[in-house]
Parts: sequence; C-alpha cells; structure tokens
Amino acid sequence: MKHHIFSDNSAGLKFVAIGGGNGLSTLLSGLKRFVDAGSAEPVWIENLSAIVAVSDDGGSSGRIRDELQMLPPGDIRNCMVALSEDSQTLSRLFKHRFRGDGDLGGHSFGNLFLAALTEVTGDFAEAVKLSSEILASKGHIYPATVADVRLAAELKDGKTVRGETKIGHVGPMIKRLFLEPADCQPLPEALAAIAAADVITVGPGSLFTSLIPPILVEGVSKAIAASNAVKIFICNLMTQPGETDGLSSRSHLELVRQYAPEIDFDYVIVNDHPISEKQLEKYASEGAEQIGVHGSISPKTIEGAEIVYGNLLDDGEMVRHDPERLAQVVLLCAIQPREAAVAR
Repeated sequence: MKHHIFSDNSAGLKFVAIGGGNGLSTLLSGLKRFVDAGSAEPVWIENLSAIVAVSDDGGSSGRIRDELQMLPPGDIRNCMVALSEDSQTLSRLFKHRFRGDGDLGGHSFGNLFLAALTEVTGDFAEAVKLSSEILASKGHIYPATVADVRLAAELKDGKTVRGETKIGHVGPMIKRLFLEPADCQPLPEALAAIAAADVITVGPGSLFTSLIPPILVEGVSKAIAASNAVKIFICNLMTQPGETDGLSSRSHLELVRQYAPEIDFDYVIVNDHPISEKQLEKYASEGAEQIGVHGSISPKTIEGAEIVYGNLLDDGEMVRHDPERLAQVVLLCAIQPREAAVAR
C-alpha cells in the first residue's frame, strides 16, 4: 500500500470519487469548496473527478432508459448539481421534479435536459460534459461506462435476477453480481483520472447497486490497484433493508474486495457517533440499523486498511453524512501519516 503525505500545499490534489446515488453526491458537495482553494485551505483539490454508476433502472431514469434507449441520467444529474457553483436557480431547476400522473409526472428537469442533450449531440458522455459546463460544475463527471449496461445477480438458489431495482431487494441471497455485457469498457478519460489520482474514494452509497457496479466495469479495478493514490473506502451509516441487512463495516469492505481483490485500501472511514433515539426507532421500523457503533469492527484495521473514526453525522432529521465533515476527514487521510489520521 502507498501512503502519500502532502506537506506542501503549493500543489493541489488530484481526486477521484467512485460510486453513485445520494452518497456520492453528498461527498462531492463537501469536496467542492476545496477545489482550486489554493492558499485559502491547508489542503486543496486541483482536479476533482467523479466516476458514476450507470446501471439504474428505476424511477425517472428507468423510464428514460427504456423509452429513449440511453443511459440513466439520475445519478449523473445529482453529481452535477452537487458540484455546481450556482446553488440557487440552475441547481433548483435541475432538481425540479414534475408533478402529476401524465407523461411528465415524476420526471426531473435535469434528467430530461440530459436526455435532450444526448439526442442533440448523439453522445451521452458529451452531453454530461456540456451540462456540467452549463451548471459551472467544479469537477469532471464520467459515467462508469457508456455501454448499455445492466446489473445482474446470480442468487444462492441458482436463479438469476436482472435489474438494479430488483437486486436492491435480494441482497442476502446474492451469490455473485455481474454486468451485462461483461466486457463493457470505461471511458479513457476515467482511466486517465484514476492513473493520475492522488486520492481515490469508493463510497458511501448502496453497496450492491452503487459501489460495486463501477468497479465491475472492465479495467477499472485494475486501474485503481495500479494507481499510486491513497485509497479510501467510506462506510455507509445504516444498513439498507433488503440489500445489506445485518452487514457490518467489515462485511461491506470484504464484499467490495471480493469483487476487486487487487485493490488494497489504505483507510476505511467509519462514523462512530450514535444516531438519536428518535432516528433509531424510525429506521428500526423500516428494518435498518446503524453501522459502526456496536462493536462490529476491529479497533484498528479492516482488511489491512486503517480505520478512521469520527462523528460524520448531519444534524438533520434524516440519517445522512454531513458533507463538510466527511470531506474534511477524507482529505485528512490524504495528507497525514496513517497513525495520525484519526478524526475525533
């Protein structure tokens, strides 16, 4: 494993974040204030790239995918909004979801905008790039692949389930995840970002449907393993009913490494602050439990990676990572020796 210590902030970090869903956009929204911060911050980011899962098949994204035969735009849109310098009008517009039961009902404007731009340009990746420019996004956003990829799972009983929406409900029964087609290729720009990175993160996000799919794309896990970057796994705060029931922090990382054994993570970031009693009752009623605060992890390492503990909770009613706290802990891991990177 390689451990970088950046004592000179004259050069910014090259940062790659991998994942999907709300977890990735939360991390990006916290990191963006460090982009091009220069002397204003002890550590800053010169180049920020997100590599985003594109196997979604539910909601507005799923409908657009089926009707227009294009990649699902939802997670990409969330990342663009998270990185947008304009946090007001344009961001609100891209997040706006149409009401009603008609053809537009349930669609978000941002998804439709990406769909339209994809038809105009004939290229989903180019549409993402242009949309990011319109939003003045402070980073690069790359779909994990531009192939029409679908997520599939072989279950322990021998059956095969296809589609991210269905897979999210059969987590404990999964024997093996795979992509169809299996030989889908990543964008060259994404591989170049990984090769040049000083820091690479995986997570937070839905384990089977947001974190593992991007590293299943051919060549991605090998590129991560070959990179000299500090590699960080960010653990989720809660289990997800139907997907990660009963899984500990250790189990999350072990499953990621099951699909990408060549990746040696340097750090695992784990929240160790308990949620409120009210939140505990609410989530328990939905079948979810908190991860990382009940002795489910070893005190120092998981799979050879050093555990970094901290209070990473947002102050809102929902259990979410606080974007700024999370970003600060991630960057602390990048600039400190292993033993010093403990966020208390």
